[in-house]
Amino acid sequence: MRGLERPEKAALEPLLADYRAAFKQSWSDDDGLKQVRFCVLDCETTGLDPKRHRIVSIGAIGVTEGELDLGDRLEVLLRVRFNTAATLVHGITRSETQHALDESEALSALLRYLSDGVIVGHHIGHDLAMIDAALARHADDRLRNRHLDTGQLMLALLDDGAFGPEPGLEDLSLDGLCRFFGVVPHGRHTAPGDAFLTALVFLRLLRVAERSGRNTLAALLHQPTPSTPQA
Repeated sequence: MRGLERPEKAALEPLLADYRAAFKQSWSDDDGLKQVRFCVLDCETTGLDPKRHRIVSIGAIGVTEGELDLGDRLEVLLRVRFNTAATLVHGITRSETQHALDESEALSALLRYLSDGVIVGHHIGHDLAMIDAALARHADDRLRNRHLDTGQLMLALLDDGAFGPEPGLEDLSLDGLCRFFGVVPHGRHTAPGDAFLTALVFLRLLRVAERSGRNTLAALLHQPTPSTPQA
């Protein structure tokens, strides 16, 4: 019955209606890469299981017209119920988040930010699974955005021969790609820091993709079967 609907679901539903409406006229397969708004995203979490663990922080930055848009950013900190082993990685403790957003507030901020942007991330499947699990708890819905994995895009470009016969890349982790492209890894293992680093790597991948003929959204999103993730 509608009257028994949980308050957080009722609060999120009007925003979800606007979010869904954004996809009625969104990007087409034939759009050029500089026409598309990409949202480069990273989440820090309490663990790897979307059913048991929670998002701690979200960082995102926009890429439009083939450039970073520093005015198109999102940084969200969520309340943490207890510290876990992952705290040693991202450094965010329960006491630091006492005045942070609750999960439904964070999801509202994220959906407003994303709209119909194409989500980009390094091994983005984990981030998407965590966000979808959070949305299911509050709204019985999931993300509708198209998405792109920078690790898989790198594999696709390697398969294309875009880096020559001997590119010298053995490490497809974010650290490995930063080294390959000469990106200094400041702010590693923070959501805003990793989103920014991934965006810098993504810009380099975009330029290579365009030179190798992957100059439409459909061509960019066509990637090989995912391999085992590397952090």
